[in-house]
Amino acid sequence: MKIGILQTGMAPDALKDDLGDYPDLFARLLAGKGFSFETFRVVDGVFPASVDSCDGWLITGSRHGAYEDHPWIAPLENFIRAAYAARVPLVGICFGHQIVAQAMGGKVERHSNGWAVGATDYDFGGKTLRLNAWHRDQVTQVPPSAKVIGRNDFCANAALLYDDRTFTVQAHPEFRPEFVNGLMETRGKGLVPDDLMDTARARLPLPIDDRVMADQISDFFKMARA
Repeated sequence: MKIGILQTGMAPDALKDDLGDYPDLFARLLAGKGFSFETFRVVDGVFPASVDSCDGWLITGSRHGAYEDHPWIAPLENFIRAAYAARVPLVGICFGHQIVAQAMGGKVERHSNGWAVGATDYDFGGKTLRLNAWHRDQVTQVPPSAKVIGRNDFCANAALLYDDRTFTVQAHPEFRPEFVNGLMETRGKGLVPDDLMDTARARLPLPIDDRVMADQISDFFKMARA
């Protein structure tokens, strides 16, 4: 099964050599599950020829806001709606979670309470999953076609399911602890409050449920569809 990675941002240059860029992180997360990958740098205006060019799509995280005025935002929203209409499975992570919600009629805003960083617990229908977070934007209005399937007290709309067509998550299952630490060193200083980063550093040794989420993403892509 071929998954097209729609790259909407880049990892810090200082982290790429040792830890990889965003598409590398997803290829590693989903390794051994029968997928091949092709990356389209939509952040640079490079889009697939059609929604049928791959068997499924994955939208990465980004340092950009879904509500910002970039020339690639509107075409990406059009692509999301076209994939949904064509019933081609799509997964969105962090920025991907947000841009899908915006494209489908929801609302994304900068959260008044600031950042979520590092190992964070989420309630998925009564089951707690711990995943790494790195965001201060949130989906504040859920699209009519979406159902909330993951949340916590800080992020009420942390995971959304659009029937069997689209699955999105605010957290970063592809971020290992060393990558979060690298983000705090390269992008966090002067942006994320020091006390929040201190708390996140203290939680770096905690186990995360990245493999559980990898299984969920894989199962979503592979599920039988009419």
